[in-house]
Amino acid sequence: MCTKGSFRARLTTVVATLSAASLALVSCAETVPLAADPFSDSIEHATGSAPLPPGAYYTSAGGREPRPRETATAYETLAPDDQLPKERIPEIYKRGRIIVGVDQALNLLGFRNASTGELSGFEVALAQELARDIFGDPNAVEFRYVRATERVSMLRSGQVDVVLRTMTVTESRLEAVNFSAPYLTARAGILVGPNSRIESEADLNGAKVCVAADSTPEEIVRYTAPDATLLLVGNWSDCLVALQQSQADVIVADDTILAGINEQDPTTAIVRRGLSVEQYAAGIAKDNDGLVRQVNETMERIRSDGTWQELYDVWFGPFLPQGAQPQPTYAPVPVDEDDPTIDTDSAEGGE
Repeated sequence: MCTKGSFRARLTTVVATLSAASLALVSCAETVPLAADPFSDSIEHATGSAPLPPGAYYTSAGGREPRPRETATAYETLAPDDQLPKERIPEIYKRGRIIVGVDQALNLLGFRNASTGELSGFEVALAQELARDIFGDPNAVEFRYVRATERVSMLRSGQVDVVLRTMTVTESRLEAVNFSAPYLTARAGILVGPNSRIESEADLNGAKVCVAADSTPEEIVRYTAPDATLLLVGNWSDCLVALQQSQADVIVADDTILAGINEQDPTTAIVRRGLSVEQYAAGIAKDNDGLVRQVNETMERIRSDGTWQELYDVWFGPFLPQGAQPQPTYAPVPVDEDDPTIDTDSAEGGE
C-alpha cells in the first residue's frame, strides 16, 4: 500500500527522471548534425523566417533524368471558313457568352488588377476579342480560373469552351485537345535578383533555381544544370516571393512570365532568353472543329487590323520588344471527289 508521503517521493523521482531524459534529448538534438544529403546545406544556412510557398519543396536537378522535349513548334490547325458564328458554334451563340479558362495570378498575361478587382492581361484581352467577333460584345465572356494541371481536363469535361492560359502546344496535348493558330511565341529564359553573378545556364549549377513543377523550364534545368537545386512551386507567382526571401537565387521560366515578374519587381533582370522556343495557342475540345475555326478567324482579324500588335505593345513591349504574331499552318482542305464542280486533278496537283 502506498502512503501519501511515499507517493510524493516516487512522483518526484519520476519527474526528475523525465527531466533528465528531456535534457539528454535536447543535448543530442544540439550536437547531432543534419543528415548528409544534398539539401542539408541549404536548410542549415537558410536566412529569414518565412516558410516556403505552400506545396513548394527543394529537390536535386540531377535527381532524375530530364524528360524528352516534345514541343510542337510546327503543327496544323483548321482554317476559318465562310460560316457565321451562329452556324459554327450554335450552342455557344445561343448561350450568349463564351466560357474561357484563364489564370488570375500571371502578371501581364492573366491577373486580377489589385486596384479594380478586374481580370486583365494579354490573354484576357484575347478572350474579349473572341467575344467581340462572336457576339459583337467584348464583355460577353465568362472567365473561369484554370490551374495549369487542369487545362486539358476542363476542356474535355466541357467546363470551359476555350483555355487561354500559357498553353504550350506539345505532341501529347495535340492528341488530347485541338489547338487554334498560335498567338504568342515564348522563349524560356533566366531572371535574377540584384547583384547576381548568374548570366547563363552554365551558371545555374550550384544555384537554387525556382521553377514551376512539371513545366518545360524544370526539364531545361535538369538537362543543362544537373548540379543545381530546384525549388519546385505550384504557381509562377510563388517564384518571385521565393527570390525576394532568398529562398531561390534565380528563376527559369518563359520570357512572357519573366516579363511579368520583372514588371512587379524592377530590381530583377532578365539576363538570358532563348533556352527554348514554344508556341502558346488556345486549347479547344477535340470535338469542336467549329470553335477552332471561329477562334482562328479572330486570330486572322487581329493580325490584319493591327489589334494583336497593339495588345502586345501594351503588355509586353517595354520588356520584350519587337514581338510578332506567329504564323499559322493550316491543314489542307479535304477534296470531295464526288463534287462535280471540283477539278480533282488540279486539286491534287496534277498536270
